[in-house]
Amino acid sequence: MTEGKLSLQRIMLVEDEEDIRAVAELALEAVGGFTLKTCASGQVALDQLAEFRPQLVLLDVMMPVMDGPSTLHAIRQTDEFADVPAIFMTAKVQPDEVSQYLAEGAVAVIPKPFDPMTLSDRIREIWDSLQ
Repeated sequence: MTEGKLSLQRIMLVEDEEDIRAVAELALEAVGGFTLKTCASGQVALDQLAEFRPQLVLLDVMMPVMDGPSTLHAIRQTDEFADVPAIFMTAKVQPDEVSQYLAEGAVAVIPKPFDPMTLSDRIREIWDSLQ
């Protein structure tokens, strides 16, 4: 690890589908060794922000009530977490869709379905590119 680089430890996953949450939890905790907070909705994520203090937020794009972009916008409205990096995970990865997510403030987009064995490495690569 390079001097001055902050090690990524706490990730908040916002995903409405239980199966995907379970696979991502396994991939990020068991394989990646991260501390993970899973949230089934954007509102739950907002309620848990201050307590969990994520270093990175992983957001599903399509969720009922509050979708990923809306959740990210709400997170950006909080002073303390306005700059927390966010990654969207979605099956909607046409170039214009990806451009839109990046324009909405995401630092990267990870396509679904993702490979559970490489998800942690991909997130570390993105994190390292931000440091």
